[in-house]
Amino acid sequence: MAMLCKCSGEQFKLEEMPRSPESLATRDFSANASSSRVGDFDSRFDDDQVDEVESALRDTVSLNYEEARALLGRLEYEKGNYEAALHVLQGIDFTALKPRMVKSICANFSPTKVRSKGEKLKLPVNLMSVHSVSLLLEAILVKSKSLEGLGRFGDAALECNNLIEIVELVWPYGVPNGVADESKLLELLHKALVSLPKLWIQIGCLEEAVSAYRRAVVKPWDLTSKTHAGLQKDLAVTLLYSSTNTGTNDLDEAILLLITLMQKMTSKEIKFDPDIINHLEFAFSLTGQFKLLASQIESLLPGTYSREERWYLLALCYHANGLNEDALNLIRISTRVLERKNKAHVQSLLLGAKLCYKNSLNAPEGMQLTIRALEFMRGEKRHNHAIGIAYHFLGCCIGHCARSLSNPDKSKFQHSALKLLYRALELESHNPEILYSLTCENLMQRKPKTAVQFGKRYLDMVQGSLADGWRLLVLAVSSQQQRKEAEEIVDFIIDEADEWAKLEYLRLKALLQSSNGEFRAAIDTYGVLLARVKAQEEPQILVSNAKVEELKNIEVEAWLNLASIYIKLESWQDANLCLEKAKRNQLSSPKYWHVQGTLFEAQLLEKEALTAYSVSLSIDPDYVPSMVSIAAIMRKLGRESVSVARSFTRSALRVDPASQDAWLNLGFISKNEGSVSEAADCFQTAFELMESTPVSKFL
Repeated sequence: MAMLCKCSGEQFKLEEMPRSPESLATRDFSANASSSRVGDFDSRFDDDQVDEVESALRDTVSLNYEEARALLGRLEYEKGNYEAALHVLQGIDFTALKPRMVKSICANFSPTKVRSKGEKLKLPVNLMSVHSVSLLLEAILVKSKSLEGLGRFGDAALECNNLIEIVELVWPYGVPNGVADESKLLELLHKALVSLPKLWIQIGCLEEAVSAYRRAVVKPWDLTSKTHAGLQKDLAVTLLYSSTNTGTNDLDEAILLLITLMQKMTSKEIKFDPDIINHLEFAFSLTGQFKLLASQIESLLPGTYSREERWYLLALCYHANGLNEDALNLIRISTRVLERKNKAHVQSLLLGAKLCYKNSLNAPEGMQLTIRALEFMRGEKRHNHAIGIAYHFLGCCIGHCARSLSNPDKSKFQHSALKLLYRALELESHNPEILYSLTCENLMQRKPKTAVQFGKRYLDMVQGSLADGWRLLVLAVSSQQQRKEAEEIVDFIIDEADEWAKLEYLRLKALLQSSNGEFRAAIDTYGVLLARVKAQEEPQILVSNAKVEELKNIEVEAWLNLASIYIKLESWQDANLCLEKAKRNQLSSPKYWHVQGTLFEAQLLEKEALTAYSVSLSIDPDYVPSMVSIAAIMRKLGRESVSVARSFTRSALRVDPASQDAWLNLGFISKNEGSVSEAADCFQTAFELMESTPVSKFL
């Protein structure tokens, strides 16, 4: 062991051949004894046998030399001297030793060699012992770790791979039964299996990393449940978030791995890990399979999550799957249970508020949920983010409620809505959704200039990537009666949009052209729109029932809008053809019967028109255009029908206070009744609404 004392972290000089304390050379072969024994062999064996024995002795001495270097390398590595450890270990020719190491493992761990506990195998004299093989495999791992410590991750990965390859040559199908507790060999193998993919990731070789992970998890390497689950999780994460995921195969594999891990958590084979559910949520968000995610969450054992957390996660799944009413019902149940205990789950309250503000009918309930959430967060700075979100939802809900009120309450609510949205923006200045809501609210309150400013800020923040943002900007610009400028925006963005967004932009373009009196251009645009709808109806393109229904609605509206254009052009036959096309898809549409009534009215068939408008209202009693049209016909019939006309007009304004046609009709009614001042106010309101009305509704 003289060399052990002379080694330093910087320089290594081998003065003499190191001898391992347990080596055969130290025990049985001194320099003199060795020569005498060779003489003995000479007297008892022929020349070929003597050469064979001498070769075996030389191999034994050589092996001890490699062992010494392995031990020294480990000592230097443990002291943190990576360069010194590497210098020592580079003196070992692992490539030359590899066949002997493989042969030794085969001999020591052959399934055919059955022995009782404590019994030693009788091996040929030139075969490495289990201890020697383990020491050399450890040296390979130490060399890999030293290279990793020096930042040479690629070289470290190659060394780590060499260790695994040596074992794979012996056990190509995994570790056989009966060898799990035999040696340190498996422990070294497991460390290499865990380290290799991480080393590939360090240098950006993601495909190699994925292959290494698969190599580790597919074969039975006798890994512990925790280690095997960790490798499965790392593989799933790599497949999900790396650039190797170029198709659905990798995504499917990641989902399968995560579901397997969920099942292991359910059976308590491994500890609960919330990251697994988070990754699974992301994976399902890419595929839209949130219903399957909900079933996975429901399968978790009680106690994994609290009741309110489980309901919250399930509500998120239903919401993501488009089942907003089911999600809101879960939130309602959870909220009622917690209220009885004077507790609250803020995330659930805010999710409920979000679901409510998306539907104006639920806006009052959304206000209550948000106010309750704010009460629990009051005075705590750590909740600033959630408070900003709460102000956002509360402002939107109040804005929705304001639209069903009359002055002066309406103005008060509108002021509060904008005030809350501005406060939300102060706390969440980088939240594009708040800018979107500010754009909508300013449009609703007939502030088109401000709406355009916020619409542009929203698009800048999302880098123009969201179709809804461009649509909103087009509507905001059109509400300033800048219809040509709005059409130019549509033309600018339409080529970059995906197929579904193109349908909406074509619809907007046709509406803009029609509002400018460019009826022939609008007809051509609707023709292009309908052709694209027909192309989208191909079976291989449709992805869900919701998309099928959406396409049908787009097609019906296009035919009805075309019919309205032909009515203005007094082309009755074309109008009838368009109505027939719409009728095939949606006979129960209130708009269909309204356009049919408009056609009758244009042909001076007022009785038939009233019947059609009445059918429209029987389908939707709050359909404002039909209310206004009935009121207009009744007003023209004479004094006896004026009261009926006023009643229909008031009902229309109650449903939609921003209906310019209703205000205009009310002005005519007031004028006919001699109420000049009231008529003037109505005409003024109608004019102001006309000047700030976008080309299409946006909520």
